[in-house]
Amino acid sequence: MFSPRDSGKSDYISLNIHESGSFARSTSRSLWRQWNQLSRFQRNILYFAIITVLLVIFYLLPSETKAGTSNNEVDYSNVEVVQETAKYEKAVDEVVVDNEEQAAGPGEVIEEPEFQPEINQVDDDQIGEPPQPRPNILKFSGPQNSKQEAVVAAFKHSWNGYKRYAWGHDNVKPISKRYHEWFSLGLTIVDSLDTIYIMGLYDEYSRARKWVEENLVFTMNRDVNLFEVTIRVLGGLLSAYHLSGDILFINKAMDLGDRMMPAFSTRSGVPYSDVNLGTRSAHSPKWGPDSSTSEVTSIQLEFRDLSRSTGQLKFESAAARVSEHVHKLEKYDGLVPIFINANTGQFREYATITLGARGDSYYEYLLKQWLQTGKTVDYLRDDYLNGIAGTQKHLVKRTAVNKYLFIAELVGANKEIKPKMDHLTCYLGGTLALGVHHGLPSEHNTLAEELVRTCYHTYAIQPTFLAPEITYFNIQKMEDENQMDMYVKTNDAHNLLRPEFVESLFYMWYFTGNKTYQDWGWQIFQYLSNVKRVVGIIRQSFVPEVRTEKGGLRFHVAPKFAVGILLFLWPIFTLFPCKFNFIYLDNDIRNF
Repeated sequence: MFSPRDSGKSDYISLNIHESGSFARSTSRSLWRQWNQLSRFQRNILYFAIITVLLVIFYLLPSETKAGTSNNEVDYSNVEVVQETAKYEKAVDEVVVDNEEQAAGPGEVIEEPEFQPEINQVDDDQIGEPPQPRPNILKFSGPQNSKQEAVVAAFKHSWNGYKRYAWGHDNVKPISKRYHEWFSLGLTIVDSLDTIYIMGLYDEYSRARKWVEENLVFTMNRDVNLFEVTIRVLGGLLSAYHLSGDILFINKAMDLGDRMMPAFSTRSGVPYSDVNLGTRSAHSPKWGPDSSTSEVTSIQLEFRDLSRSTGQLKFESAAARVSEHVHKLEKYDGLVPIFINANTGQFREYATITLGARGDSYYEYLLKQWLQTGKTVDYLRDDYLNGIAGTQKHLVKRTAVNKYLFIAELVGANKEIKPKMDHLTCYLGGTLALGVHHGLPSEHNTLAEELVRTCYHTYAIQPTFLAPEITYFNIQKMEDENQMDMYVKTNDAHNLLRPEFVESLFYMWYFTGNKTYQDWGWQIFQYLSNVKRVVGIIRQSFVPEVRTEKGGLRFHVAPKFAVGILLFLWPIFTLFPCKFNFIYLDNDIRNF
C-alpha cells in the first residue's frame, strides 16, 4: 500500500506488495484462529444462521425463477386474445397491399401468395412471428351459364327458408318450421359464408357478415365437438377471411382457436373429442374413453392455416404434434383402427379398419397436409402412400357379377372382410386424383376412376337416383341369374346428402377435363332439385329414402346441401376448369 510522505523521515514512498498465496494462507489461519476462540454456544448460533440462509436461498430463488418463466408460457385455458389481436392487426397493416389495383376480370380471381415451405418439425421459437400478408380480396361475378344459375337458385331457395324460420340458429326444422341448435353458433351462417361469397351473392354475404360481427360469440357454457366446430366454424371463418380479406373473420377465428386449445392438454397430445368453449375445459366423449381417429387427425389444415394467418404458431404446433404421434404408432400395412385413446395415445385394440366413418379423413388429410406444408414434411406423404398401398392390398374388392371395384372393411381380431362401403368412402377417388396431379404414382388414377364409377352406380341403381348411406356388395358368385352386385339394408336406406362424391367429381373433372364427370354431377343435381320442396327448403333438410320412387321423409337438419354439395357443383358447371383455380389445387390447400 502507499505510505504518506513524512518530512521528518526519509523522503521516499514505500510500496508493500503481499504475495497472493501468502496473504490467503495468512487470512485462512487468522479466521481459523478466531473460530477456535469462539465458545461452543456462539459457534452453534452461527451454524444455525448459516443453515437458515442456505434454506432461504434454496426455496426462494427457484420459485421466483419458476414464476417468472410461467408468466411467459402459453396458458391454453386462459389465453388473452386482445393483445394477440392488436399485434396481428399491426402486423397486417404493415403488409397490406392495394387490392383494387389487382382487380380480377369477369369470372377470374387473383391468386394468393404461395405458402412458405415448412420444415419437418414445428419450431416453437417461431411463435409470435408476423402473419402472412392479408389475402387479396377476391371478387366473383356470379353465374356464367344456365347450370350455374340453377345451382344459385337452389341455394337461394334453401337459404331463404333458413332465414325465415331459423336465422341465427344452427339449423332449421323444415317440417315444424322451427330451429334446431347443435352448438348454438349460427352454424348454417358461418358454414355458408364461402359458398355465398363464391356465388357472388354479396347482399346475402353482407347480412351474414353483420350477424357474425354482432352475434357470434364463444362464451357459452356448452360442450361442442372439437372436430365438427373446427371444420365448420373455424374452417368457415378462415375461408371467409381468405376470400374477402376481412380481418373480422380472422379475429373471430383466433378467439375460437384459443378456446379450443384445452382439448390438446392430454398426456399423449391426442386431443379430447369434446371441449367447452366457455369454461375452456375438455374431456373424452360421454360414450367412452376414445376419440375417433379421423376426427383427431382431420383438424390440422384449419389449425395450421390459423397459425399461418395470425403468426401464432401454438395452433399449428398442437395439431402437428397429433400427426407426429400417430405417425409413430404401429399400423396394419399403413391402415389405422378407427378409435384412439386420448390419454394413452394408443389405438383401440381390434377396432374396425375402414376408409368410411371414423377412419376416412385420416388418409385424406395426410395428403392435403403434405401439400399445405409445401411438400416438405416427408412422413405425411409416406404415411399416405403406405395407407393407399395397404388399401390396395387388403381392402380393394370386386363384385361377383359386374366386377365393380369397392373399398371393404376389416373387422375383429382376425380382420375379416366385411363387404360394405360407406358413402363417405367416395371421397377417396378425388383424393387419389389430387395426389397424382402433384406427382404421386400415376397408377392411383386407375383406382380413382374405378371407385368414382362405383360410387356413381350407387346413385344410378336407385329409383330416386339417391345413393344410400351404406351399400353392401356381393362378392361371391351365386347360381341366381338375378344376383345383384349391390344391395341396401333397411336401416341404411337413406341419403344424408353428403358432399364426398360430388367433391370427387369436381377433382376428376378438374384434372381430366372429362365431361362425363360434369354430366354425372348435373344428373345428381337435377334429381335432388326435383325432390319435393317444403317451406322454402330443398329436400336437403330431410333424409330421403332411396328404395322407392317417392321415397320417404325423415327429419334431418344438417345444411350439407347448401354448404357442401352446391359448393362443389358450382365450379363443376364452369365451362373451363381453370376458371376456378381459387381452390388452390395447383399451389396449396385451403379450407373451402
